Amino acid sequence: MLHDPELMSFASDNYSGFHPEVLAAVAAANGGHQVAYGEDVYTARLHEAMGSLFGRPVEVFPVFNGTGANVVGLQSLLPRWGAVVCAATAHINMDENGAPERVGGMKLLAVPTPDGKLTPALIDKEAWGFGDEHRAQPLAVSITQTTELGTCYTPDEVRAICEHAHSLGMKVHMDGARLANAAAFLGVPVREFTSDAGVDVLSFGGTKNGMMFGEAVVALNPSACDGLIYLRKMNMQLSSKMRFISAQFLALLTDDVWLRSARHSNAMAARLRTAVANLPGVECTQATEANGVFAVLPEGVADRLRSTFRFYDWDAAAREVRWMCSYDTSEADVDAFAAALKVELGG
Repeated sequence: MLHDPELMSFASDNYSGFHPEVLAAVAAANGGHQVAYGEDVYTARLHEAMGSLFGRPVEVFPVFNGTGANVVGLQSLLPRWGAVVCAATAHINMDENGAPERVGGMKLLAVPTPDGKLTPALIDKEAWGFGDEHRAQPLAVSITQTTELGTCYTPDEVRAICEHAHSLGMKVHMDGARLANAAAFLGVPVREFTSDAGVDVLSFGGTKNGMMFGEAVVALNPSACDGLIYLRKMNMQLSSKMRFISAQFLALLTDDVWLRSARHSNAMAARLRTAVANLPGVECTQATEANGVFAVLPEGVADRLRSTFRFYDWDAAAREVRWMCSYDTSEADVDAFAAALKVELGG
């Protein structure tokens, strides 16, 4: 054992270990041989499970990570000259080291937003110049559910975006790295704000919700996507032992493990928000709708608190920090963190 298994942080839901039911599913899938590169029984069953979840036949392409899912999914929507309208805070714009542009070969047209959410009016700030050979053509919109600021699109908001984008001849991608947290917050079937709302392709997150590794590109509207089977390989996202990614997703989808886990992480974030919101000098900056809390702290407090609990700055210049909860965050973890913050604030 090289680490303290009791050590918890509020830095990222990527810090957590594997959900016990996911770990058990991987072990159960481990015996004997299965055909490689996705021709296994687990991946076949995953197609059925995803089809049931989204209420229609879909095409599912398990991949290694979120950046790969976003690049592959967006590439499938665009010609070589295509551009993507996204929020300035979007993961594809801020946290993927230029992979969509350098690897995917697409131009990102980033729009500033106050809460991480696009609207039809905000999309129009970059959805222009159609037919202009001097401008990358805005042919796709990418939205993040939940957003990087922890906010959540309602089904009506997603539907309005999809209808507007489609009316302009654009397609819609959803980065669902925290899709489960959105479903838990909204309390509606996931299809209501994805397939039924008009989203064409989805990056379905698993790693942040208890998987060992792996995400999935889900073609909700297969007719809008082209070449996913080739693009996944070209982008080095084709797993030879795919059964182990698929088995993890099946474990999450069985008995709503994915939703139960997300409900818990959301509840822990809400508990944390309640515990810190009224402390002197703490100013929460975004609505807490999923598993993240954003706050501004007095000078020096964040660095002192990080000697006990790891977390990240969101905007260091503004002293804004981000605290994330996970499926395995406990009430005791939240209470200990809030108590430590109170001490650092002089309480």
